[in-house]
Amino acid sequence: MKSIAYQKSTDTFSLKELPVPTLETETDVVVKVSVVGLNPVDTKVNIWNSMVENMDDSFVGGLDVSGEIVEVGAKVTDWKVGDQVLYHGDMRRPNGGFAQFAVHDSRTLTRKPDVSHEVAAASPCAAWTAYRALYNKITIAGSKSIFIAGGAGGVGSFAIQFAKLEGIETIITTSSESKHSYVKSLGATHVIDYRTQDVIEEVMKITGDLGVEYSLDCVGGENVFICAKVLGFEGEMVELVDVVNPTLIPDAKANGLSFHQLSLGSGHINGDKGRSAIVNTGLAVSKLLEKGQVHVPELQVISLSEVPNMLKEMRNQKTLGKVVVKVAE
Repeated sequence: MKSIAYQKSTDTFSLKELPVPTLETETDVVVKVSVVGLNPVDTKVNIWNSMVENMDDSFVGGLDVSGEIVEVGAKVTDWKVGDQVLYHGDMRRPNGGFAQFAVHDSRTLTRKPDVSHEVAAASPCAAWTAYRALYNKITIAGSKSIFIAGGAGGVGSFAIQFAKLEGIETIITTSSESKHSYVKSLGATHVIDYRTQDVIEEVMKITGDLGVEYSLDCVGGENVFICAKVLGFEGEMVELVDVVNPTLIPDAKANGLSFHQLSLGSGHINGDKGRSAIVNTGLAVSKLLEKGQVHVPELQVISLSEVPNMLKEMRNQKTLGKVVVKVAE
């Protein structure tokens, strides 16, 4: 089968012909991949490859898959051959969606929503993460203000839409100047150019020095501290990229700040509770997509052979919106 494999020794992605993968456990299914999404985490395999046991040059990434089941394991009872499914994969496993066939644990499958395969595959990593952050880690319903670092990226673009859906009055985000109109079209009420403006100062101007109720960091680096410093009294922050150390945040205790960590894929290794968190989130977001209450912005569709170059561009943060790969011919 055609696939995009990762070579750890050279930190490269290449188009390869590999054998069709087989079931690895009795709860697995083999899926014929229709469309697979590209995400920043796919590009960062050079950072997390130690999580993969015995990784070799046949490792295939690709977490967000929309496709059709072609084989089921002996203990799979809720799914059958022919079912159309959508899932967010486990990065620790070697047979991902950058190939014509992939292997996945049936216990974290969801039904493909009534949208195109392209739209479906664009949603898990980005939209499900944003949903978990804003509805599970914190509760944005009824709030008045939020700051989202990195509104033009995949997660940020969905987070803005969820905030708008909940009627939040002040939705502040950051992006380069060229992307201001894009994030405003999603629902951002205020956009700060992180390259030329003092983000903390601007947020305080917008909020009358009160700060925001919630902040979401989709970028990492210095944004960890920015997201913490723009919080108002008893504000709450969700960190998606790095690990927050509250002891390094000035006045965190005095201001009663709260910090949350989120890793969508950690659900795969945390038993039934973890798997349920992934599935329930997927079902909730799929309903919103079907109802047209959120949408996939700036969707770009590429071929499997274009994946290596696109992953390089994503690593350098040169993409906008969501990119998916049409695998099925």
